[in-house]
Parts: sequence; structure tokens; C-alpha cells
Amino acid sequence: MDIDQDGRSNSVVVQSYLHRWRNLPPNLRGALWLLMSAVLFTGMSTLVKFLGSRYAALEVAFFRSLTGLIFILPFLFRAGGVGFKTQRLRMHLLRGLCGTGGMMCGFYALVHLPLADANAISFSRALFLVPMAFLFVGEVAGWRRGLATIVGFAGVLVVVRPSGTMDPAAAVALLGAALVAGAVICVKLLSRTDGPTTLLFYSSLIGLTITTIPAVLQWTTPTFSDMGLLLLMGLFGVSAHTCFIRAYSIGDVVALAPIDYMRLIFAGTAGYVFFANVPDQFTILGAVIIVLSTLYITLREARIARNSPDEFTMKVAAIGTSDPLQEPVYGPIRTPVAQAQHSAPDPQKPPEKG
Repeated sequence: MDIDQDGRSNSVVVQSYLHRWRNLPPNLRGALWLLMSAVLFTGMSTLVKFLGSRYAALEVAFFRSLTGLIFILPFLFRAGGVGFKTQRLRMHLLRGLCGTGGMMCGFYALVHLPLADANAISFSRALFLVPMAFLFVGEVAGWRRGLATIVGFAGVLVVVRPSGTMDPAAAVALLGAALVAGAVICVKLLSRTDGPTTLLFYSSLIGLTITTIPAVLQWTTPTFSDMGLLLLMGLFGVSAHTCFIRAYSIGDVVALAPIDYMRLIFAGTAGYVFFANVPDQFTILGAVIIVLSTLYITLREARIARNSPDEFTMKVAAIGTSDPLQEPVYGPIRTPVAQAQHSAPDPQKPPEKG
């Protein structure tokens, strides 16, 4: 009897907390989800850097790919055979090559650069998207976004310092950001015909296939405790992306976009606490420039989304997520206009550029 009463009491408490959570303003709930995403991404980056001192970065990337595939399998089985069907296998292969290449470059950078530097450079993927979207998708950016992109790349140059002693790992990090942007362009094209489950399945499968061979060549059998940390690293990555998508599915882009850059602060703090890395003035200045430029591009896209909210969904996911294995969005991202009863654009108003 006492056990039943305790169980009912605990259930009432849980229901009470859930009720309070659901009654919070959507933007506040979205902000809390995004903060959790930033914490989890920082945890993943920290574990990648720590494990990279014991194992090859490619082996760590292999375990991240393995975790991603394990995560998507239940969704595939639930969808039946539909999740395996595609008529664009070559595009999936290209997307997998770009995404996996970006992940391996990113992991290499996390291992060989301070966390703050690696995370600052990773945000430049949004800058690569502007010229790539023009070249491969035919999207013409106006002068405002073009100028913001140039300013953002100037911030990248401040961080990597090519005129001074440029760390080769910084060049690898920049290449990784470009590859992730390429993967996002592929996702944009694939999403016209294939669903999120199909995209995730082929991305995880191709990623696991690509990372297996180099991981085997550089294989070091993990200890029991390190195996747990490797799996935890992958779980952090999957959970971080899930929180990120949850945040933007309930909150406004304009309200949430600045919060995502808390990752830079968290990364700098983790780098200092765990690895004694102190960001220098160039890293801080470059990070500020990158944040301001990419934030402007994000908010500018939110404004233009009045005319095309569906197009904006994939762009925000590309700018925000730092996990190249998981670009697809599982639900609609709410813009200020989409939130207002999903109102249609004014047919008399010409599309806004730029």
C-alpha cells in the first residue's frame, strides 16, 4: 500500500513539474533547450579533445559515427522499408563524404587546437553557405549578406592568423567548416525528395563506412573506462542535436539565435578548466567578428523568411548545429511570422533580397 502511495505521489510531482514546464513561454523553453544543447556540445568537444590524446582522431570519429547509426536504427524500423528507399544514392554519397570529412576535420581540430579556437572557426560554416548556395542552388544573396560574409571571413583570418604562425590544425578546421557547409547544400537538395530518416540513415551508414578503414589502420583498443567515455561522447553529440532541434521547434529564431553562441563561452571555460587553454586577444576578437556576422546573417534570414519560411528551416539548422552528421530538421522551425498563425506572405509584396 505504501509503495503504491509513494508511486502515485511521485507521479503527481512529475506531472506537476511537466505542467509548469508546458506553461512556460515558448521562447523561454526554447532558450533552456538551446542552453542544454550548448552544454552537451561542449561536453562532446571536451571528450573528443581528451580522448584524442589517447586515441587517433579518426578512431574517435568512428565511434561518433557508430553512435549516430545506433540512434537512427529505431526510427528506421518504425518507418519500415520506406527509410531505406532513395533514387539519389550518388547525392547521398556526396553528402556523406562532405559530412564525414567535415566531422573528421573538426575532431582533428578539437584535438590539436584550443577548444575556443576550434569552436570559433567552426561557426564559419554559415559564411561558406552564402557563396555555396549561389554556386550550387542558385540563391542570390543581397549586398547586406554579402558584406556580412566578407566581414565574417575577416574574423576567421584574425583567429587563424595566416600572416603569422598559422597552426596547420586551424587550416584543417577551416576545411572542415567548408565541408560541413557542402554537406548542408546536399541536404538542401536531397530534402526535396527524401525524408529526414532516409537522410540520417545514409549519412550515418556512409560515415561509419568511411571512418572504419582509417580507424582500423590506427586502432588502439580502448580500455573499459575509455569505451564508456567514447560512447558517452557519441551520446552527447546525438542529445545535443536533439535539444537544438527541439529549441527551434518551439521558440523564435530571432530570440534564440544569440543564445547558441554561448557555446563559445562554454568552450573557452572548458578549455581553461580542463586543458589550461587561455584564449588570446586574437581568438577573442576573431570570435566576436564571426559571431556578429553570422548572427546578422541568421537574423536577416529570419526577416526574409516572411516570404519563404520553409526555405529558412534548413538554413537555420545549418548555421546552428555543429554536428555534421545531423543536419536534417525533424520539425518546423518557428520564425516570428510562422509563429503568427503561419500567415501566408503578402502576394502584393515582392520578395525581399538580402
